[in-house]
Amino acid sequence: MTTYGSFPGSRPRRLRTTPVMRRMVAETRLHPADFILPAFVREGVGEPVPIAAMPGVVQHTRDSLKKAAAEAVAAGISGIMLFGVPEESKKDAQGTPGTDPDGILQVALRDVRAEVGDDLLVMSDLCLDETTDHGHCGVLDAQGRVDNDATLERYAEMAQVQADAGAHVVGPSGMMDGQIGVVRDALDQIGREDVAILAYTAKYASAFYGPFREAVGSSLRGDRKTYQQDPANLRESMRELALDLEEGADMVMVKPAGPYLDVLARVADGVDVPVVAYQISGEYSMIEAAAERGWIDRDRAILESLTGIKRAGARSILTYWAVEAARKLG
Repeated sequence: MTTYGSFPGSRPRRLRTTPVMRRMVAETRLHPADFILPAFVREGVGEPVPIAAMPGVVQHTRDSLKKAAAEAVAAGISGIMLFGVPEESKKDAQGTPGTDPDGILQVALRDVRAEVGDDLLVMSDLCLDETTDHGHCGVLDAQGRVDNDATLERYAEMAQVQADAGAHVVGPSGMMDGQIGVVRDALDQIGREDVAILAYTAKYASAFYGPFREAVGSSLRGDRKTYQQDPANLRESMRELALDLEEGADMVMVKPAGPYLDVLARVADGVDVPVVAYQISGEYSMIEAAAERGWIDRDRAILESLTGIKRAGARSILTYWAVEAARKLG
């Protein structure tokens, strides 16, 4: 005689039986509107320049950037974050191209706004690392250390020229103490209360930035461990979060995303503003490299990685696969 009580009464597998069943009960859903495309625009080039460490990603010309922005609108993603790469000869200790109204980032902002208007959130990286000849995110003092308060003055100028050039959102990413308050004051002083601030709240001194350094033509000497966060720390991120919110951040970010999902989850649980995560260059390049060697299923890995970031609490995700992922979901 069969003893039926020896079999499980609860069978979670019933909710995994078919694709339609799995789709219906899915707790986390990706949507094209979740995505923001990081994009690089390089001064003085006639054709897009492939980035060797990031297969499929390029340094755009002004014309190809406008095309990329139009494609982003068509794909239904929410935003594009612009990074300017000036000619090497224009870099200096103060990062002058960052506050020049005719610097490559400001020119690109005007180009993209003219192309897409308000159909796409046009965001700007507010940092000096792409424009300084030493590659640091701020100006240096006489001992070669990043001078926090002198850098804040430069960030205030950058915020104003980026807003004047058409940025809907500025993203102070240098991890200077007090940067959000200074940028908010600078924007308000010129009547740009409408420009939002995406605070790079928890930006870690990560090894996964490697390919990005090629993407922006970094001139970095040394490292950024004195101002970016220590990968060992979590409570420190919560302190940074409290300060950014107090200073007026409209949105907050965790960067990188994948190695810091615990930080992302903690931040998302503790705030009532939108939380953003940046799936950075190293995360992108690892998947691309493994897929190129046939070690993983590329498409599944892309969507799985993005799902994990959203499941951890991200409202929006900066990812180099933004347009491709949006098209797959569509």
